[in-house]
Amino acid sequence: MKGVRYLTDGKNNMTAVIIDIKTIEHHAGKLRGLFEGIIAELRKNDEKVPLEKVISNLKKMGKLK
Repeated sequence: MKGVRYLTDGKNNMTAVIIDIKTIEHHAGKLRGLFEGIIAELRKNDEKVPLEKVISNLKKMGKLK
């Protein structure tokens, strides 16, 4: 893909990716979806907090009326 380069280690294993800024700007919507999916996967085992508790905590902190 144009604008994308991969870094490899001594055994030719991919270790990182470099994406040109123009490529990121051009594909911003797709990349946002990709990153959101990665974040969701990383957080799937995080503690779940009920919405009512979040709202209550925000009110206590004065961030929500």
